[in-house]
Amino acid sequence: MQSGVGSRTKHIDLHIHTKYSDGSLSEQEVVDMAFQKNLKAIAITDHDCIDAYPLAQKLGSELDIEVIPAVELSSEIEGMDIHILGYYIDDTNEDFIRKLAEMKRARYKRAKKMVENLNDQGTDLRFETVLNIAGKGAVGRPHIAAALLKEELVYSFREAFDKYIGYDSPAYVKKMILHPKEVFDLIREANGLPILAHPGVTKVNDRLDEFMRDGLAGLEVYHSEHSQSQTRHYLRFCKTHDLSYSGGSDFHSIAHYRAEIGVPRVPYNALKSLKEKHQSLS
Repeated sequence: MQSGVGSRTKHIDLHIHTKYSDGSLSEQEVVDMAFQKNLKAIAITDHDCIDAYPLAQKLGSELDIEVIPAVELSSEIEGMDIHILGYYIDDTNEDFIRKLAEMKRARYKRAKKMVENLNDQGTDLRFETVLNIAGKGAVGRPHIAAALLKEELVYSFREAFDKYIGYDSPAYVKKMILHPKEVFDLIREANGLPILAHPGVTKVNDRLDEFMRDGLAGLEVYHSEHSQSQTRHYLRFCKTHDLSYSGGSDFHSIAHYRAEIGVPRVPYNALKSLKEKHQSLS
């Protein structure tokens, strides 16, 4: 664990999920954990949802933690699932809010169809259980997995995905599909910065030139699943191509996800690069 007030000026975590998407913690719990880790700034990047930002920003300001308005959106190209982080989005932009509402409705319909598929295949899962677990959040496959576990229909999250709701599994339903450029444009129209999430995980290095032409502003360099060599490579790439860079844990849940808030240790310079790029484009 980090210690000392001085370290708080140096480290950040710009990729955290809460109960509003597929995480398990509240805004208060996330901010408290960030304070315990001596983080200077955080971003809550829930999927298709910015509902956690207002309270998180208020709580963060009370503890001298900067909270950046952010979101994580999904896109797809040639069957590849590509996640894009949007930083400094205008959370009052009506067009953006309407689009998020549309995505949330699509998530609801998709989850309902997956539960119906499970029921048709003899797995007696109640959709009400899924909704109770999702709460106010944008419902997704992790909520279905948690519901299967709660109703003792599987022994683990892994079994839920491998047997029932993974990409090639019987109950799987495709998500609402947006091209990466559509997501870049959507984020930019809300005065935000589109940043490619965990490029070392999605393995789309051969697409980076295309993405930059389409409006990508930067890469998530630091990530819990990036190796040190990947981190160095993507940092060099950003500096060579005048891209901003970010980083974070991609934290979801203490119980079901190996990432930990504040790990890896992301330098504050990453946030400076986002601020500078945002100012240059505003």
